[in-house]
Amino acid sequence: MLIDSHAHLDMEEFEADLGEVLEKALESGVSEIICIGIDLTSSAKALELSRKYDFIYSTVGYHPHHADQVDLRVLRDLADLAHDPKVVAWGEIGLDFFRRLSPPQIQMEAFELQLGMAGELGLPVIIHDREAHEHLSEILRKKGPPLTGVIHCFSGDYALARLFIDMGFYISIPGTVTYKKAALVQDVAARVPLERLLVETDAPYLAPVPYRGKRNEPAFVKYTAQEIARLRGMDFQELALVTSQNARTLFKLGKRP
Repeated sequence: MLIDSHAHLDMEEFEADLGEVLEKALESGVSEIICIGIDLTSSAKALELSRKYDFIYSTVGYHPHHADQVDLRVLRDLADLAHDPKVVAWGEIGLDFFRRLSPPQIQMEAFELQLGMAGELGLPVIIHDREAHEHLSEILRKKGPPLTGVIHCFSGDYALARLFIDMGFYISIPGTVTYKKAALVQDVAARVPLERLLVETDAPYLAPVPYRGKRNEPAFVKYTAQEIARLRGMDFQELALVTSQNARTLFKLGKRP
């Protein structure tokens, strides 16, 4: 059984057929899905889905694209949602210096505020890092333990992955690992310590081969896991077992009071 550690099931791409998508995921061997919040509205929707389906868990947070909306009021509202036992992490938060839909300084301020909230609540964080490796790693270094979480949709090299792992974070590999020209992420997927590895879809984005260019969905996480197992020269079932256990450990699935 696999766990899709990062999917956006609340998005409009799934409005018409979410039930079918979830049924297909279960039939494909997906046992749990983490539905990710990116602002107050989506966090509330993610929580609603997790309350409706036993095998879905949710998170709360403000994506760096929406960092200019972050203030103490919305953070308090997110914290209220986070007290629900189906909320297992704070995120998706972080820095995106590629698209810069919010100014970098605003992103960094919102990121630090949310790291603080996650720490107060004892929640792991789900981190978005796009072309902001130096700034993001410096903020995490400054924050320090006991903060933990996952670098989602990892896009750096192995040295960067090792840096984050040494800080106590997990590395999550998306469907890009199946792309022909994805040598960097393939190298990371092959070398990351197995006990620090997660798999994800980032659905509806980044569909793996053979569905590249189409809507991604949780059922497709198996193609990512199969490719990682091939790169590591290990049995697929073992990879599925270990990455699922990693997700259960990080997110304390089914164990929040």
